[in-house]
Amino acid sequence: MRTETRAASAIFAANRARGAVHFDVRCEEGVTRRGRLHESGSLRVRFPSPENEGLSAVFVNTAGGVAGGDRFGIAISAGEGARLTLTTAAAEKVYRAQDAPAQLDISLKAESGAYLAWLPQETILFDRAKIYRRIDIELAESASLLLCEIVVFGRAAMGERMERGEFVDRWRLRRGGKLVFAETVRLDGDIGARLARPAVAKGGVAIGTALIVPGAEAVVERIREAAESFGGEVGVSAWNGFAMARFCAQDAAALRADMMTVLGRASPSPLPRLWLN
Repeated sequence: MRTETRAASAIFAANRARGAVHFDVRCEEGVTRRGRLHESGSLRVRFPSPENEGLSAVFVNTAGGVAGGDRFGIAISAGEGARLTLTTAAAEKVYRAQDAPAQLDISLKAESGAYLAWLPQETILFDRAKIYRRIDIELAESASLLLCEIVVFGRAAMGERMERGEFVDRWRLRRGGKLVFAETVRLDGDIGARLARPAVAKGGVAIGTALIVPGAEAVVERIREAAESFGGEVGVSAWNGFAMARFCAQDAAALRADMMTVLGRASPSPLPRLWLN
């Protein structure tokens, strides 16, 4: 029996998805151009259309989703004065894990005067999903960042609910070489019961965060002017030279709409077209 169990584990491990994308962009005569690009495994990136100044990139996971034991790595660097917007072709689905969690490592770097927007579509967690996500950001003092993440705990519209699982989300932001923001969110075990608590999500099934650098009080006020249009709960504040908005909603559609409103007021650049479909 033990031999059969080990054999089954070996087969499972051999069928796990692996993927990586590493690339950099640079500014040449006022136009952002792609530099070196590395792709491997089931992760791909596409650059859909030429733009006047900036560059947009879309990530595609050809594995069709994320399962326990999968490993993905993304490393992006925007050179001095470059403008880059990153998104995903669709919402990423994280399926149940038998044992080991999935792991996603994201590294973002922006040099002097660069603008970097990390705007993926939702991450949807199915019941008993397990995922560890790590986001490391390095910004020069004069670089700008717009970053958002949305996490959905089960597809409520499909009658699905995430009861148990594990979600660990680690963020680290350095600006000018100094650590200015560090946070680790951990939800595990009976996640459904935890989200039902008033002090956690009050029954909400979708949460989100938007990080804006630089972020002054003027940005906060522009966002707060739209408060009456929000379908969920949205809180926004600014400190240490950046602004942050937190989201919680009873369904993913409401949170996505709130996020689009905030991003529209936080950035002079339009949202990626895929967000508008």
